[in-house]
Amino acid sequence: MSSKRSSSSPRLSQWLAIAALIIILDQLTKVLILASFQLHDSHYVTAFFNLVRVHNTGAAFNFLAGAAGWQRWFFVALGAAATVFIVWMLRRHGQQALFAWALSLILGGAIGNVLDRLMHGYVVDFIQLHWAGWYFPSFNVADSAITVGAVLLILDELRRVRRGG
Repeated sequence: MSSKRSSSSPRLSQWLAIAALIIILDQLTKVLILASFQLHDSHYVTAFFNLVRVHNTGAAFNFLAGAAGWQRWFFVALGAAATVFIVWMLRRHGQQALFAWALSLILGGAIGNVLDRLMHGYVVDFIQLHWAGWYFPSFNVADSAITVGAVLLILDELRRVRRGG
């Protein structure tokens, strides 16, 4: 038992370090935005990209943003449950590199957004993509990490299906 635990510990710490890096990058960028922008400020960067300051009390695509406030604690609880589950999965499957990368990115992103909800009551979004008058909902580093992690999970599953198990 101890040999299994010691062999998986370096792997787990590696994956948790990746999640921690995402959390640090996410929180650092949000601190910079909060210090430099007023709410709803927008600064043109390129023909398709702006930096903005938006507060999202909901989830992805502002889901439940108009709720009475209970959603803050719901999303904090959901993030806490996801954290426990993901760490458990990383302990069990840390040797599966693509799968563990995906979980690490999702973990870092989820914790980054939970920290916002705990500190501010909302998530700070600041990346705005647009084209020809169409604007994608604003997002942040945590959201990006979660999205990349989800894509990696899909790729990992497709690879697993191709191999036959």
